[in-house]
Amino acid sequence: QVQLVESGGGLVQAGGSLRLSCAASGSIFSAYAMGWYRQTPGKQRELVARITTGGSTNYADSVKGRFTISRDNAKNTVYLQMNSLKPEDTAVYYCKSERGWAYYWGQGTQVTVSS
Repeated sequence: QVQLVESGGGLVQAGGSLRLSCAASGSIFSAYAMGWYRQTPGKQRELVARITTGGSTNYADSVKGRFTISRDNAKNTVYLQMNSLKPEDTAVYYCKSERGWAYYWGQGTQVTVSS
């Protein structure tokens, strides 16, 4: 079992920055791939960024060059640095851990970007 707690969301103006954090507990953090997803009302949850146990990353096309995912295995935490935010980035952002067929979600944190 893995528990995930996101933080760092909030209200920011377009062009601004936020850093989301996801603290994990309950298992061996370094053994899990970690991802950030987002969801808006009426739409499916979509992948924003993902980082493997080896540190390889991939991003949604809409955030490439603006967002950076990173992980600190010593702190059991994954981060999402979001720069040059746009109103269309407004969503609830969720952290996900994955290992084989097992996966866990955090409770989500709201990010609102005003124009």
